[in-house]
Amino acid sequence: MLAAVVVFSLGLATVAPRWSDASRRDREQDLLRIGSLYAAAIAAYHAASPGSLKAYPPDLDSLLADGRRVGTLRHLRKLYPDPLDPARPWGIVRGADGSVRGVFSLGTEKPMHVAPWEMSGLALPAAREYSEWKFIAKVDR
Repeated sequence: MLAAVVVFSLGLATVAPRWSDASRRDREQDLLRIGSLYAAAIAAYHAASPGSLKAYPPDLDSLLADGRRVGTLRHLRKLYPDPLDPARPWGIVRGADGSVRGVFSLGTEKPMHVAPWEMSGLALPAAREYSEWKFIAKVDR
């Protein structure tokens, strides 16, 4: 019985780090996906501004129900939580006028992928921690 417990413990000791890394990698991928969704939604809000004066959203809730036109336009289905820590709010990149230009995680952990990322119009720099990845809307001027 003792030998079985030792074998089981050794097996668990080798599997646990791999499972932890896989879980962390999944959360990192979710962060990249959701951050890109926010950047695209902010860019869509900006592009959908009526008239020639383009505006960024005043807050994240404006992405859920854009009432600047007749009818309601939704740029996001819901406000997604930070996948690294759902209880923690997103950091917000604000413009000089206080409008929302992008979001970022407040996580201070080191990313598994530390090289620069280029994905669907977003360029993320090499980062020492997750909070350095800023998901900022790309808009045409």
